[in-house]
Amino acid sequence: MERVVSGIRPTGNLHLGNYFGAVRAFTQMQHEYDCSFFIADWHSLTTHPRPEDIVRNTYTILAEYLACGIDPERATIYIQSDVPEVLELYLYLNMNAYLGELERTTSFKEKARQQPDNVNAGLLTYPSLMAADILIHRGVKVPVGKDQEQNMEMARKFARRFNTIYGVDYFVEPQSYSLGEKALKVPGLDGSGKMGKSEGNCIYLKDDEKTISKKVMKAVTDSGPTEPNSPKPEVIENLFTFMELVSTQETYDYFNERYADCSIRYGDLKKQLAQDINAYCAPIRERIAELSADTDFLSRVAREGAERARERARQTIDEVRHIIGFRARQ
Repeated sequence: MERVVSGIRPTGNLHLGNYFGAVRAFTQMQHEYDCSFFIADWHSLTTHPRPEDIVRNTYTILAEYLACGIDPERATIYIQSDVPEVLELYLYLNMNAYLGELERTTSFKEKARQQPDNVNAGLLTYPSLMAADILIHRGVKVPVGKDQEQNMEMARKFARRFNTIYGVDYFVEPQSYSLGEKALKVPGLDGSGKMGKSEGNCIYLKDDEKTISKKVMKAVTDSGPTEPNSPKPEVIENLFTFMELVSTQETYDYFNERYADCSIRYGDLKKQLAQDINAYCAPIRERIAELSADTDFLSRVAREGAERARERARQTIDEVRHIIGFRARQ
């Protein structure tokens, strides 16, 4: 079974864009591949988070992914910092990474612009830590967005370079895995093309019914169609896209017909959409609350996941040490 590796950023709560974009796809992939999902708390250190935030965000994300359907009996889910072997491989890859190529990566240049007073070595060597996360498991496929494709090419480059320097055929070059139809694009409620935290247009999986209703009722609309069967502008198409995701076909067809004959009332559409989003999110929200309250269970899942991840990581590091010429660990 092919090995799939994917990192999870501990940056607050999941929203519907995350869920339909990747998380739901992960729950399907765990039945098809040997999956390892890790919460990338080391990566978060580039922004100097407070210790209490690291712990809280890590367990929040863990609870939410489990609530969405990640099964720790099928997939290995663990916290990055619980697998110290990753840091040893990170060191070896950094020894063969060159300053110029690291400085040219788009992710480094963008982060350096965003935080000019905190251009740290972690930002510079982000690609080699990402490569270590993947190569420690001998990962073959990595689900990533287009913004990470350059870093994936760096991971392949580091794998090739290691093999070339030491005259071995050890690391397989990991390939980017497109989620394709498994990942759906969720629009923002502000009329923009994509839901995202930075845009402030999200419906979070933890949002209660009142919050969901308030957000949906504020969604951007226009003055309504003036001619029968006229095309929908983007802000209206976005609302119908939401309906395709969470409403019944009957509901979608009803409002689509009302739009086509110019009799639609956006207030009615929004009320129905809010009800349907809440009905869709309610079981997940309840499960998140249940899991978040059971810290003993979350700790056990993280511990057992780390044990499975370290078993594979130790094997990789032992073999890498032998290839480089270091003696075996005691």
